Amino acid sequence: MSGLDPDELARLRTDLARIARGLDRATRGSDLTRSAVSVLGTVAVRGPIGMGELATVEGVNPTMLSRLAGKLEVAGLLVRDTDPDDGRAVRVAVTEAGAAEHRRRREERTRLLAAQVDALTPDHAARLRAALPALDALAGALRDAR
Repeated sequence: MSGLDPDELARLRTDLARIARGLDRATRGSDLTRSAVSVLGTVAVRGPIGMGELATVEGVNPTMLSRLAGKLEVAGLLVRDTDPDDGRAVRVAVTEAGAAEHRRRREERTRLLAAQVDALTPDHAARLRAALPALDALAGALRDAR
């Protein structure tokens, strides 16, 4: 038993999606898709990474990932090269422009979220703070379930 009934689970899922979409809509800038932003962020955080590992982390098929990486490369945000340990494998790394775009988006989303959290009542802000460990655990469980 999850501890939440089906209506509460639906509410949680809907609220999390609405928060993510709201941040996406409010983030100004390039024409990158949510998937492309996620790939860019993973590469920026993890450093040079093999395409196979990146596909696993992102939960996308290699063909889709190759297309996304290609678009990010054309945009000057990623570079692809051969893995020095395995000449048959491809890895990707973030460019200076890609790292700057990742930082800009992260900082902008943080500012937007901070403004909304600051507008909450002190009680709601405290409840949100108290929920963070549970949300972290949920995010980790969903990541590991892939």
